[in-house]
Amino acid sequence: MAGDLVVPEAAQGVVVFVHGSGSSRLSPRNRYVAGALNEAGLGTLLFDLLTPEEEADRANVFDIGLLAERLLQRTGWVREQPEAKGLPVGYFGASTGAAAALWAAAEPGNAIAAIVSRGGRPDLAGERLAAVRAPTLLIVGGRDPVVIELNEEAQRRLRAESKMTIVPGATHLFEEAGALEAVAGHAREWFTTHFAGPHASG
Repeated sequence: MAGDLVVPEAAQGVVVFVHGSGSSRLSPRNRYVAGALNEAGLGTLLFDLLTPEEEADRANVFDIGLLAERLLQRTGWVREQPEAKGLPVGYFGASTGAAAALWAAAEPGNAIAAIVSRGGRPDLAGERLAAVRAPTLLIVGGRDPVVIELNEEAQRRLRAESKMTIVPGATHLFEEAGALEAVAGHAREWFTTHFAGPHASG
């Protein structure tokens, strides 16, 4: 599976991006956020969860267990890279990718320092939500009422530290002026804070 790993010198940690349905590592929105994190001294990995052949079967796109399994494989790979060795790892998930991130973070032995969900479907992680140990930030657009409701429902099931942030005036894809900049700012603050916190090691 193709991927792009960027680790700035003296990085505080590495954020693995988990894209949503119908997207890829080339997502301009995720690439924008990744660039903002790189500028803040954070490493990033953008990769494709599925091969083009697998993506042709829409069932795979919504198979959260399969996506989480791929994410776990890539998380292990990141931890083995010389430039990322020993660094805290976080997840940034969008849409169904947020569910995969939470599912993978609930896996025993997978120490994740922080999670950020952008317009995510954390509810799709189901019963796994209660087992997530990583501090989780849920970012939702103010004009995305259905997803706000689903995030509120998921947050009630999370036992780890969690926060929900609503970006005023933003719709599901955060295409409005200033919306993506707001997402990047919230994500940067969440990761830098928690990469230095008690969940960072392990």
